[in-house]
Amino acid sequence: MTEVPNITLNNGVEIPQFGYGVFQVPPERTSAAVLEAFAAGYRHIDTAQMYRNEEGVGRALAESGLARDEVFVTTKLNNGAHGYQRAIAALDQSLGTMRLDYVDLFLIHWPLPRQDRYVETWKAFEKLLADGKARAIGVSNFQPAHLERLAMATEVVPAVNQIELHPRLTQHELRKYHAKHGIATEAWSPIAKGRVLEHPTLQGLADKYGKTAAQVVLRWHIQIGNIVFPKTSSPERMRENIDVFDFELDPDDVAAIEALDDRHRTGPDPDTFDMTG
Repeated sequence: MTEVPNITLNNGVEIPQFGYGVFQVPPERTSAAVLEAFAAGYRHIDTAQMYRNEEGVGRALAESGLARDEVFVTTKLNNGAHGYQRAIAALDQSLGTMRLDYVDLFLIHWPLPRQDRYVETWKAFEKLLADGKARAIGVSNFQPAHLERLAMATEVVPAVNQIELHPRLTQHELRKYHAKHGIATEAWSPIAKGRVLEHPTLQGLADKYGKTAAQVVLRWHIQIGNIVFPKTSSPERMRENIDVFDFELDPDDVAAIEALDDRHRTGPDPDTFDMTG
């Protein structure tokens, strides 16, 4: 089985650097997909209340025969559950749905700055951390200004910020902020929904290393220190994605991938996105 390295978060909790994301996996397919991921060597599963497939994650874990402490489980707060009491109730509901006593990581999914409730919500997260319902707490899609407000108004520094990050959106400045403040960077949409894979630079590197372009990009993420969890429902692609620990990109090649950045987003702008649900 592939040996995936761990990253130590700012509170001492260890998270596997490579995981499996269930975004857009249909609820009825989630349990089978997660079991396939376990068979391929994944021990880090990333879900969210918004995905409506937490139940399948919990069922797969129960059926897998794996001990609870062998699997790192992340879920994220639904956008409609900002606020102190609602956030606490939301995690209780997720724990019931997944039949778990705790999650390893609980994230605020989006800052929703127009609502301006993420500070209040984060204080609820601090309570959930203190109560042991989450081993670590973090955020997703937060910009430096959002993180600065948390730093001024609350006590716990987020362990993680999960952000859109790929060769066309390398988030260099935000990653620098994370490094300065001890926040781990997680990358969603790590291959830009496949939109980067035909680029001549990546095709050339794939030929050089005898890997696919997707593997080259995922290896780039690993080498720059990101936590990454590509999504797929294909068992073959699951195995291909995680097969990135037997080669290393030369420094010049890492720099060449960084140079593809043109600030292209595949998803919403966190400063303006305000969807609840």
